[in-house]
Amino acid sequence: MSRRLVNVTLDNLDDLPRNCRRCVFWELDPVQCERAEEAGDTALEKEAWVSSVLLEWGSCGKIVYVDGVSAGFVLYAPPAYVPRSIAFPSSPVSADAVLLMTAFLRPEFAGGGLGRMLVQGVAKDLRLRGIRAMEAFGDLTWQGPSCVLPADYLLAVGFKTVRPHRRFPRLRLELKSTVSWREDVEYALERLLGSMTPEGALRPA
Repeated sequence: MSRRLVNVTLDNLDDLPRNCRRCVFWELDPVQCERAEEAGDTALEKEAWVSSVLLEWGSCGKIVYVDGVSAGFVLYAPPAYVPRSIAFPSSPVSADAVLLMTAFLRPEFAGGGLGRMLVQGVAKDLRLRGIRAMEAFGDLTWQGPSCVLPADYLLAVGFKTVRPHRRFPRLRLELKSTVSWREDVEYALERLLGSMTPEGALRPA
């Protein structure tokens, strides 16, 4: 079984699950997102966002392939490129951090180390670019599929709360800490990504 981790590009964007490929929850602010959904332009908006970030900042996502099949992905970017981040009550993201936007691993590939491979790939990329930390908005009431990652799982993989909120706390992971992740943390990453699905994304209230 061959495993390959690559950067998200315009050429492989269509390898994301269909709903994720069309989702612009993070890429647009709430008003623009609603307009794009009404106009049916979300796939084009997604492509335009990826193109802009690649040109101006560089790699903003990873896809992992198993025997040529897309098994999962993760997206990340500086907060300036993520309009939705401002809408969260625990914003803004710290100036020295990149926002971990969302992640997904197909259930049939869970438990094989792919979650660890994805997140460590992001951490390595960011460390090489001189970035100190990742931050993410977690959902304390997470009960199923969502564009927002469950807070409990973020805490389990080493994130720490930097701004509490009754539902959407902001959490932070210092990238230097990823060097010494233990097996139980890596297993938690598998559970986190394995729990993600592109169907029926929830939206913040």
